[in-house]
Amino acid sequence: MSVHVEGSTVLVTGANRGIGRALVSAFLARGARRVHAAARNPAALEPVVAEAPDRVVPLALDLTVPATVEAAAEAASDVTLLVNNAGTHAMGHLLDMDLGAVEGVMRTNFLGTLRVLRAFVPVLERNGGGAVANVISIGAFAGTPSLGGYPASKAALHLMTQAVRADLGPRGIAVHAVFPGPVDTDMFAYAARCEPSFGEFPPASAAEVAAATIDGLEAGEEDIFPDAFAAQAGREWRADPKALEKRLTDI
Repeated sequence: MSVHVEGSTVLVTGANRGIGRALVSAFLARGARRVHAAARNPAALEPVVAEAPDRVVPLALDLTVPATVEAAAEAASDVTLLVNNAGTHAMGHLLDMDLGAVEGVMRTNFLGTLRVLRAFVPVLERNGGGAVANVISIGAFAGTPSLGGYPASKAALHLMTQAVRADLGPRGIAVHAVFPGPVDTDMFAYAARCEPSFGEFPPASAAEVAAATIDGLEAGEEDIFPDAFAAQAGREWRADPKALEKRLTDI
């Protein structure tokens, strides 16, 4: 099912920076009626709200705190398009990095996203159906050693996206997966500082990824690869998954 962005009411998690902030701007430009911009610290959303104070609504939401998720679902009861973009990261090798850091990444990226989805499915249904877009990563396709638990959390999110797609389609809710490659964000800069080899990959801009993501939603694409690196990875994933695994694990 294609997504009609014009006139829609959108919620974007992790909207204070990076891809999330770019998505807010892109949805506004495409004619969204209202965008609920969510972040753990609403004060960080002031520059985002300033883009369109009459259309952007700041929202406190921490994926790991159930009470904030429940409150967000009550406050944003008009949502027709949910974009699960928020996530976290911790660099290291799984055999020797702090296990608490690995657990934190999984609690946020997988369980936290599922918590938000479960809270907002009734909202979407009450509003006549709609769509969900989960921002995942090409990291879901291979366990790059120095990225710690991040690829595993994104692989889990990928499989969860497939599972709920089958459940929600008959309920009038389309579910889309977005797989960005390297993107010029604070998270990528952090990864490149920790692992200099990542700097060899020219990142796409967050604005480019946001625009291509909305293009994919409007075209009804279930799996969206919103930049050149991601598009190439998507072609490899479909043609030769083991070759893509080798390329990503060798980074």
